[in-house]
Amino acid sequence: MFNKVLVANRGEIAVRILRACRELGMETVAVYSEADRQALHVRYADEAYLLGPAPSRESYLRGDKIIDIAKKAGVGAIHPGYGFLAERADFAQAVIDEGIAFIGPKPSSIAAMGDKGVARATVTAAGVSVVPGTEAEGSLSDDDLLKIAPEIGFPLLIKATAGGGGKGMREVSNLDEMPVLLLSARREAESAFGDGDVYLEKLVEGARHIEFQILADTHGNVIHLGERECSLQRRHQKLLEESPSPFVDEELRQQMGEVAVRAAQSVEYINAGTIEFLVDSDKKFYFLEMNTRLQVEHPITEAVTGVDIVKEQIRIARGRPLKHSQAEIQMKGWAIECRINAEDPYDNFMPSTGYISHMLLPTGPGVRVDTGVYPGFEISPYYDSLISKLIVYGETRAEVILRMRRALEEYKIVGVRTNIPFHQNIMDSLRFMAGQFDTQFVEKRFSMERADRGRESYPHIAAIMATLVAHQRTQRSAHVIQRNERDTSNWKWMGRWERIHR
Repeated sequence: MFNKVLVANRGEIAVRILRACRELGMETVAVYSEADRQALHVRYADEAYLLGPAPSRESYLRGDKIIDIAKKAGVGAIHPGYGFLAERADFAQAVIDEGIAFIGPKPSSIAAMGDKGVARATVTAAGVSVVPGTEAEGSLSDDDLLKIAPEIGFPLLIKATAGGGGKGMREVSNLDEMPVLLLSARREAESAFGDGDVYLEKLVEGARHIEFQILADTHGNVIHLGERECSLQRRHQKLLEESPSPFVDEELRQQMGEVAVRAAQSVEYINAGTIEFLVDSDKKFYFLEMNTRLQVEHPITEAVTGVDIVKEQIRIARGRPLKHSQAEIQMKGWAIECRINAEDPYDNFMPSTGYISHMLLPTGPGVRVDTGVYPGFEISPYYDSLISKLIVYGETRAEVILRMRRALEEYKIVGVRTNIPFHQNIMDSLRFMAGQFDTQFVEKRFSMERADRGRESYPHIAAIMATLVAHQRTQRSAHVIQRNERDTSNWKWMGRWERIHR
């Protein structure tokens, strides 16, 4: 049993985990790089320790330093969050070898499901359908992949075996462009996960990306918390998620949920995880991968099920059984999450860096903001561009869309460019409102230029209106009653006069 937790991460997810620990009455320890010395998670924790320079390979990917700090601080457990070391089986094993609890799955499960090639082979053996692709386990050379690619057929995807989040992923349309894309995919995967291995997968066109949240304890209980719709992506990076999916009916939900549980059981999975599927227009679904960690989009599942997933992770790591059975899990209402990133949607989503000079968060019924930044914080070029997650909940999908529009309008960030205008245009998209979209929607059937058509700016009209407003304010100020020369109100003088003449 542990009562002190080190969070081996940064940003909004570190703050999220620290809050859960505080509510459970646990002491907390944060780690940070030079670039994050003034970060919110550093301020929020009970203790904080410097890891190293800004680059993640010299800080947040240094598992040896993190374990040394954990021993020095006397913590009983380490929570990896998502990204960085969250899906590294060697790190999880090193933590356990030091007698520290790892708040996550067993190293063997991470190795089996964290390596996407091994995961495909494992679930196939368990009778789960997979997207056609590289079926061999282990590392494959560029020559091996170039030889196998024509057999799979184009278009296809190059994907990192060691992680997700769109890192180390490239879409390939023909064999000629594949060597260059293999090189860039391996380089990005090495930078993000410390592992440059990749595999190939057939690109299912017109598909939807739907995932199921899994919870499993050490007592043999495995449940799912329903699905999340994650089809709105750009360059295979999720931008917006919702739960439940407008595409999934109750029959399909039950089928996919059972398969998700079976996939987790095939590797004796423990703790929180996510089974991801591709679903075609005929509602035929294929196993895509398993993320052996907490997902960025977990708050929308928390909103519709009422289950605090981070607290459940901690309870499971302490050896306790799940609080809920499968029969008790019910999805009520609807939730949407918009990822607010520091990037310019009008300039090909180029990253934006700098200091946040002003920030006004949306509030009100059904609105939640998970963030790790504040006014004065610097958005650096070293890490992911995620500023915050805006989560909105309501009774129906229509209500949630209206509420998200209001929340996005209230959300003000000054100092860096953000993708808030993109999300506002998505909320206004007729196809989104009708639930008619797939994984290619943002890149092939949506553009900021078309979305903004009819919203042209008229600078000369704006200048005239500004002049009229300024003139009106001047006129009002001229009507202010001047102070009496006697420096006393007429009412007081009248009262004095009446007393004198009584």
